[in-house]
Amino acid sequence: MTQHWFRLYAQRSDTTKNMARFYAMSIEPDLFGGSALVRRWGRIGTRGQERIDLFTDDLQAISPFLFLARQKRARGHMPKPLS
Repeated sequence: MTQHWFRLYAQRSDTTKNMARFYAMSIEPDLFGGSALVRRWGRIGTRGQERIDLFTDDLQAISPFLFLARQKRARGHMPKPLS
């Protein structure tokens, strides 16, 4: 069972390019005792797309989570607090 809670919500906006994007991800427990890396992305104000990657435990899911967080930060996504 997942004991660590990892969540990220980041946005990237540029009014000159009419760009308003979000990227959200979290590590959550799955039904079989493993962990799931849940990712959502799209235009701000829409539901966007979703992808779920399954792992045997939360330690395996943390590495891709941190890699994606660094990648999004490098591309200009800024973390925002979850409301």
